[in-house]
This record gives sequence, C-alpha cells and structure tokens, in this order.
Amino acid sequence: MVLLMAGFNFMSHGSQDLYPTMLTNQYNFSADAVTVTQVVANLGAMTGGTVIGYCSSIVGRRFSIIGICILGGALLYPYTFVPNERIIAAAFFEQFCVQGAWGVIPIHLMELSPGSFRTFVVGTSYQLGNLVSSASSTIESTIGERFPLPPKGTTKRYEYGKVICIFMGCVYAYVILLTFVGPEYRGRSLEAADDEDLADVAMVGVEREVRYEEKGRIEDGSSV
Repeated sequence: MVLLMAGFNFMSHGSQDLYPTMLTNQYNFSADAVTVTQVVANLGAMTGGTVIGYCSSIVGRRFSIIGICILGGALLYPYTFVPNERIIAAAFFEQFCVQGAWGVIPIHLMELSPGSFRTFVVGTSYQLGNLVSSASSTIESTIGERFPLPPKGTTKRYEYGKVICIFMGCVYAYVILLTFVGPEYRGRSLEAADDEDLADVAMVGVEREVRYEEKGRIEDGSSV
C-alpha cells in the first residue's frame, strides 16, 4: 500500500508542481493566464474525484484506476505540448484523470486494511507514500536540465513540457502495473461486527453490558 500511495503522490505532484513554471517560462503565459489555467485544472480535479470515485462502486476499484490512468496517459501530449490557451481544456481533463484516480483511493485503502488497524494503516501508508514522492520536483528539475531552452534575459529556461510528459508516462505505467497485480475487496463491509478482530471486541462489550444489566436488576430486586 505504501508503494501504491507513492505512485499516486508522484502522479499528483508530478503533474502539478512544475506546471505553472512550464506555462510561464516555456509558453510565455501571463500570470493571469496561469491562474485561469490552474483554476480550470482544479475544477477538473474536483469533478474527476467525485465522478470516478462514485463509478468505482459500480465497475470496481482497480478497473476505475487503471482505466482513468490510461486516459490520463493519452492526454499527456496536449497537456504538455499545446503552446496556447487551448491547453486549458487539456489541463481540465488531465487533472480530471489524476484526481479521478485519487477519488477511488480512500475507500480502496479502507477495504484493503485490516479492521483493527484500519485508520493506522491508511494514514501511515499515505504519509509514507507522500514522503517518497517529495522528491518529485527535484527529479523533474534534474531531468529538465537535459532539455535547455534559450534563456529569457538572465532567466534559465528548460523544456519542462517534455519532462512532465516523460515523468508522468512512467508514473502512470507504474500505477497501472501495481494496481493490476494488487488485490481488491470492493463492497467489503466496514462494520465492526463483520470483522473478526473487531467482532471479538464488540462481543466483549456486549457481554459486559449484559452483566451490568443483570447486576442492576439483581440490586433493584434486593432493595425492594
């Protein structure tokens, strides 16, 4: 699960962190144009997370993740190589795919985790995956140095569109492979009574309540 979350965090950060820099330095977008593009991309992210997260309950968690990653990979070229305002549409649908895959993750991790350690496993796997992916900007910047562009005055420029495309292609392939070989427990009950470990704890609590009730009835009867 940590490896899966590392892939998802790489997917998120890899598609977003250097994107404003790409728009500004490589495609000469104004600050306002960058803001509009980012807002539209985030609208796509919110829509994708909601829609794909819901659809995963119908068609399956792994199928949803793999399908939306394939679509996201197909959209990488317009997302990184369109040099004008039409890139805004590509940004919407690319982030629809990225965060659409993320929309499946909360319930998918809950279903994969053992009941007695569910919150610990989900939280820890996410944070460790995020820790691994914290190097994504550094990795992309390092790769970018291999694709220099003519400088703009004293500002160095790099072909970050190509870098993001290469990096995200690798990340998508990694996530698809890991999701394909991983398990899925769609529809698994998260109720305590349906989990062996938690059921034992629940039964102990029920037995304790029954003893308290019986003790109370005895005490009430003796006091009469």
